[in-house]
Amino acid sequence: MGHTGMDADVVIAGAGPTGLMLAGELRLAGVDVLVVERLAERTGESRAGGMHSRTLEVLDQRGILDRFLAIGEPQPVGHFSGLYLDFDEFESRHPYPLMILQSAIERLLEEWAVELGVRVRRSSEVRGIRQDGTGVTVEVGTAQATTATLRARYLVGCDGGRSAVRKLAGIDFPGTPATMTALIGDVELPDLPEDYVWVRRCPTGDFSAIAFEPGWHRVITSEYDRDADRDDPPTFERLRESLIRLAGTDYGMRSPRWISRFNDAARQAARYRAGRVLLAGDAAHIHFPAGGQGLNMGVQDAVNLGWKLASVVRGQAPESLLDSYHAERHPVAARVLHNTRAQAALARPGPQTDALREVFGSLMVFDDVNQYLRGMLTALDIRYPTDGDHPLDGRRVPDADLKTADGATRVYELLHAGRPVLLDLHGSTEVAAAAEGWADRVDLVEARSEDDHWPVPAIGEIPAPAALLIRPDGHVAWAADAGDAPDTAALRTALTTWFGPAQSK
Repeated sequence: MGHTGMDADVVIAGAGPTGLMLAGELRLAGVDVLVVERLAERTGESRAGGMHSRTLEVLDQRGILDRFLAIGEPQPVGHFSGLYLDFDEFESRHPYPLMILQSAIERLLEEWAVELGVRVRRSSEVRGIRQDGTGVTVEVGTAQATTATLRARYLVGCDGGRSAVRKLAGIDFPGTPATMTALIGDVELPDLPEDYVWVRRCPTGDFSAIAFEPGWHRVITSEYDRDADRDDPPTFERLRESLIRLAGTDYGMRSPRWISRFNDAARQAARYRAGRVLLAGDAAHIHFPAGGQGLNMGVQDAVNLGWKLASVVRGQAPESLLDSYHAERHPVAARVLHNTRAQAALARPGPQTDALREVFGSLMVFDDVNQYLRGMLTALDIRYPTDGDHPLDGRRVPDADLKTADGATRVYELLHAGRPVLLDLHGSTEVAAAAEGWADRVDLVEARSEDDHWPVPAIGEIPAPAALLIRPDGHVAWAADAGDAPDTAALRTALTTWFGPAQSK
């Protein structure tokens, strides 16, 4: 139980990657969490197929990345609308997309969340919500056709593109409609030629076949200017017919394990917060799944929101801190919707688009173009709005090697507990003194950087800072350069802004 009369501090609707990541983040901060999930059990459907560098870094920050690396397969390249992108080891310890199916991601995240004490209640669908000054009452339908009532301080909708929470909260979902339809299935393709390249353009669309495991392929067919009836279920036969229309053959397609459908509709919640109700993941944004950004963005939504919501629930920070979640994450999703619309346009069939792809592809051989697209797809280049002028302010912190009194470590290992870290690399008594009032919630770490310069995507190398304040999500809230007197007034402002007022003496 959370607060008196509450079933939990926070109820999360949806046990997908976003909801489970958020649940784990909240539990790390000591918040009582209940996840309610409409489905009776994990579907086992493969769905999304990978994670980008920034998501891998986020998992590394929590000390659980090895679980994913043990079963995933690193890929040497990524793509923008099917045009290859090279990745650069300079920018991250994990400079590659990791091929790993969503079903495995959900299993690993749920195991982690349950280890932390998260409760997951399945066969429970949100059917009504009512807010007041102290909490949210959530009506939940169960498998037995009964209705249970839950009470929580906050409710977060992580319940997908057709989010019941979003609709019940009255949050608008504007955007652009579909111009194509795609079918996706995990099948056997015994007659696929050995020299087949993963994607092939056709007069009315394109199709791709990716080998996820021996003997099985993920087949995707995309047909433009066709928008299927949403009530018309995707079937194996429809996938087979679509592949024949595009390729002239079904390559012996058989033994379907999973069939689904998607399109290029792009919509975004007008606001990510309505009082005590918040949205994350697909509940907040849907888009064409080009470049594999959707699951990654949802996990990163969760990591941005989790520590903020926990601080408010625990009474350490004012409720206004939650407004920074929309301010920081809404523009990120808007940019993803923008680039996926561009990728959908680049994928359209026809000689004009073929010419455009050839020109665009020739530009991508230039390092600056490749770096720009790479940073956008991986989310390594995100810089949240900031009043600071240090190159690291608002950006994700590089995972630099450090030496402490206890031995060698690295920056991300300092973030395993999900707490803010004030990293002092020059032993400044001024920095330590300025942060005394936040010692109950911010970890002060004295260390020495093993490198004179740190790599920053979209900037290049910068001199190692003298000190920096790192938020639990790995983004920098304040930084000071070596050789300059640290601006301790700015440090105290950042501490107050992000972690609430100082503890009274």
